[in-house]
Amino acid sequence: MKKVSIVTVNFNQPKVTEDLLKSLAEVNNYPDLEIIVVDNGSKANPVPEWKERYPGILFIRSDENTGFAGGNNIGMAHATGDYLFLINNDTEVTADLIGKLVDSMEANPKIGMISPKIHYFDQPGMLQYTGYTPMNYYTCRNACIGQFEQDRGQYDFLTGPTGYAHGAAMMISREAWQKAGGMAENYFLYYEELDWCERIKKAGYEIHVNLDALIYHKESVSVGKRTALKEFFMNRNRILFIRKNAPGFTFLLFWCYFMLAVVPRNIIQYIKNKEYHFIPVLLSAITWHFKNKPDSKNLGFPLTR
Repeated sequence: MKKVSIVTVNFNQPKVTEDLLKSLAEVNNYPDLEIIVVDNGSKANPVPEWKERYPGILFIRSDENTGFAGGNNIGMAHATGDYLFLINNDTEVTADLIGKLVDSMEANPKIGMISPKIHYFDQPGMLQYTGYTPMNYYTCRNACIGQFEQDRGQYDFLTGPTGYAHGAAMMISREAWQKAGGMAENYFLYYEELDWCERIKKAGYEIHVNLDALIYHKESVSVGKRTALKEFFMNRNRILFIRKNAPGFTFLLFWCYFMLAVVPRNIIQYIKNKEYHFIPVLLSAITWHFKNKPDSKNLGFPLTR
């Protein structure tokens, strides 16, 4: 039986994380598990209390918020499993989830990473993910297959290779992780798991989805409130992803598309919605690339807890 290390990251959501831990306690058909929880610089440190309440779990405290990639990288550095299963703290698992993912990876050594089918937790039967289409590198656009549809099994035939894993739930083999490395922490938010999948594929592995395995995600179906932080990283990282992963001429064509189509459209939308403060945020996301190399650790945005 291969050992699985489950890694999740908490940031100011102790109750949500505790609900996940209760859910993991019900995984009764996979005996060799370790659970690692990284607190990513929360305002109130929950780790001392958690260590008393959950003695069988490894809790790690980071004094600063290192982002989605950084928090997971901290957890993976402490993992001892043959497979590392990264899940969002706002998920709840099904009893046979882990066993089914491991079985898929054991049956096919080409698989470097695999995600399960994802349902919205608060919308019974509604799909969030059954795979991703490939990326269009000229526009940096792709699609999440099945999202917002009722699950009637209409995509279950897609089990196998897919464009990308889903950041809410992705299992990677230790071998693939060691060859590809961890997630790039300078993304901080958004696009980091897509970039990671690209490096895993370049290391010689495939990205798969197992639609017999299911996890529930508490992410809201409605679009979350736009913030300056979200606008900055969504735009900066969209450019960064293509800059890192596309050939030079393709990046040039993408840059023309972004500057001639995306930027005017976004600015018009900001003005229409009277969100004038987002205009300098967008411009800052663009100018970051003139000042920084693709692997720069300068995030370009002031972070607060």
